[in-house]
Amino acid sequence: MQRLQDRVAVVTGGASGIGLATARRFAAEGARVVVADLDEPAGKAAAEAVGGLFVKADVTSEDEVKALYRAAHEAYGRVDIAFNNAGISPPDDASILDTGLDAWRRVQDVNLTSVYLCCKHVIPYMREQGRGSIINTASFVAVMGAATSQISYTASKGGVLALSRELGVQFAREGIRVNALCPGPVDTPLLRELFAKDPERAARRLVHVPLGRFADATEIAAAVAFLASDDASFITAAEFLVDGGISGAYVTPV
Repeated sequence: MQRLQDRVAVVTGGASGIGLATARRFAAEGARVVVADLDEPAGKAAAEAVGGLFVKADVTSEDEVKALYRAAHEAYGRVDIAFNNAGISPPDDASILDTGLDAWRRVQDVNLTSVYLCCKHVIPYMREQGRGSIINTASFVAVMGAATSQISYTASKGGVLALSRELGVQFAREGIRVNALCPGPVDTPLLRELFAKDPERAARRLVHVPLGRFADATEIAAAVAFLASDDASFITAAEFLVDGGISGAYVTPV
């Protein structure tokens, strides 16, 4: 399929995991891709692999976010798709009883404030051209609770969901769609690192997924490509769950 032929897509956190898989999927569907990441070697490799542009960017910095979208627009003349995907889930973010204020703020800055900044500075380009699709990475934890808490991560993803809903409503009649992608647990380097340190914690999560496995990053990328495309032209302000059934389960299959 070439649903994204000649469209310009910016992917934050594009050097690995869901971001990298999505950059590849966008390129396969005909998009020109701008990969943004702090990891310069991996980001350059990702951009080269998809024939795109790499921009080193700290998405918590307003100046660097502005520069990112300016570079994309200067290189390609438009910005059609923004996949605001960069995020962290550090081990010092745990129960509210154990998570310190510094850890709380760091996660909020990377996971939520960055989405605010990216939306704030890409929407003017989309308004000028009269169309655009923004996909913000939230999580299934934005719609359900867990006793194995990562409190700042969960709160940040709830914020992404609410922000996306509001922007989707506000800019709907200007041709700009904004949706929150809510993945379930995904087999990425971030998750593998987290769970390799605590296999019991991983097993406790996996048992609740009706499909019985974690997602592959390419499965999430397929959902992002759908939301970016005209196939999703009547979808905005939505929470788009791609979670293996976890948020719909009361009991899972034996």
